[in-house]
Amino acid sequence: KVQMKNRLKILRVEKKITQEELASIIGVSRQTINAIEKEKFDPSLPTSFLISQLFELPIEKIFLFEKSEESEK
Repeated sequence: KVQMKNRLKILRVEKKITQEELASIIGVSRQTINAIEKEKFDPSLPTSFLISQLFELPIEKIFLFEKSEESEK
């Protein structure tokens, strides 16, 4: 199984913006930002692109894919 991790909360805090502000900028709810940060929800590709543009980073520097140990057994 592949899991998606992310650095969204770290980047958002560094940029000094709230979940509410980030949500407003990219057009989603604050709850969506919260769920993404807690890795309970994976954003759509268009949302991922908007986030990467906002932070001026490639998507792969924000969202990291990891294989869980279960898939290697």
